[in-house]
Amino acid sequence: MPPVLDLSLALTLAATPLAAGDLAYVTCQNGDGVSVLDIDAGAEIARWSVPGKPAGVAASHGAVFTVAPDSKTLRKHDPATGGVLTHVQLDGGPIGIAHDVARGQVFVSDWYNARIWMLDDQKLSVLKELSVGAAPAGLALSDDGRFVASADRDADQVSIFDAATLDLRARIDVGIRPFGLRFSPDGRLFVGNVGSNDVTVIHVESGAVAATVPVGERPYGVAFAQGRAFVTNQYEDTVSVIDLKTLEPMGKLETGEYPEGIYTSSDGRHILVANWFDNTVTIFNAETLSMVDEIETCDGPRAFGAFILGDSE
Repeated sequence: MPPVLDLSLALTLAATPLAAGDLAYVTCQNGDGVSVLDIDAGAEIARWSVPGKPAGVAASHGAVFTVAPDSKTLRKHDPATGGVLTHVQLDGGPIGIAHDVARGQVFVSDWYNARIWMLDDQKLSVLKELSVGAAPAGLALSDDGRFVASADRDADQVSIFDAATLDLRARIDVGIRPFGLRFSPDGRLFVGNVGSNDVTVIHVESGAVAATVPVGERPYGVAFAQGRAFVTNQYEDTVSVIDLKTLEPMGKLETGEYPEGIYTSSDGRHILVANWFDNTVTIFNAETLSMVDEIETCDGPRAFGAFILGDSE
């Protein structure tokens, strides 16, 4: 087994240029808003008012979708102005979101009623409801668009559906209280289990659990870059780094206080982490594992979902 590396000394400013044109749309739950960050410039360039304590976010294909649990509202925003193009109130506990651009579908998890809504992405009309386990939180769409998965927190399981037919493919037991999840570039599903402080790695085609990888305390979100998985640990103020080939832990990076949402820049070279208690986003070079920048946001950044939009998207 390779030794676990102490990466704390790598937290120095790096001069690596960021992906030009990337914007981050960071939902701020405490501040009822979204911070729009110009990643290349290292600055907040706009702040939108989004009532209802927004958490879930999906930025893609000319639109930014936000989910505000307190007002039970799903909004579709103009990414340039923040203006609300359309919105809908969902009777339940909406929290997580994933956008299937190719099929024009939006999936939203219902924390209170063990279901996922599937809506069309133009008018936000509900087209179908999918039954899942108790308290679904994070949602993820595979890179090839074949699968959509739900982290069913209070059932200690994930539900995986065929994204085209919406047929249930599998329900798979994972660790304790899964919350955030994401498909890796090679199609495996990585699930952060906040109650057991580990990540379950699943081969989706077979439904087999490939590994359970220990991480820090209360893992929340998962992202991938440069052949590595990155997992935010809320209670440790760290990000765990995992080698994707060996699934061995490589070490941890220090973040701001209470890291939550995490996502990858459009060029795959950087990782962005939203720090809820610090009102900042930290940017890391995913290859050198060094800190590149830190940008201030509105109050309580969660960024729960795909919150970065590049020029090509």
